[in-house]
Amino acid sequence: MAQEFVALGHAGSDSYAGLETFPNPGVETVSMTSDELTAVCPITGQPDFYVATIEYTPRERCLESKSLKLYLARFRDQGAFCEALAVQIRDDVAAVLELERPEVHVTLVQKARGGISITARA
Repeated sequence: MAQEFVALGHAGSDSYAGLETFPNPGVETVSMTSDELTAVCPITGQPDFYVATIEYTPRERCLESKSLKLYLARFRDQGAFCEALAVQIRDDVAAVLELERPEVHVTLVQKARGGISITARA
């Protein structure tokens, strides 16, 4: 079965389609971790660096990893609190996979800034 992914190789282009999926080949659970998530503090404008973990039990579809990488890169210039960002990512992943929000777990660990680190789980 041939699958064409729109997002692959098009980081930042107008053809970026957002999060993409592919048919579940039979896996029971999926956990994806990235340490390349950066957003901007909406108060100070300083960058916040995160380790993001997304966990879900797929039904029909699985999340394509390159589209996730490109999706996460979109946040680098956006102002967002850690807690709100965890919820937004959870909701977007749940929507594209056609899962209920409680079936997707997103954990963001914000690297320490000013001696404080934050972990938010949605």
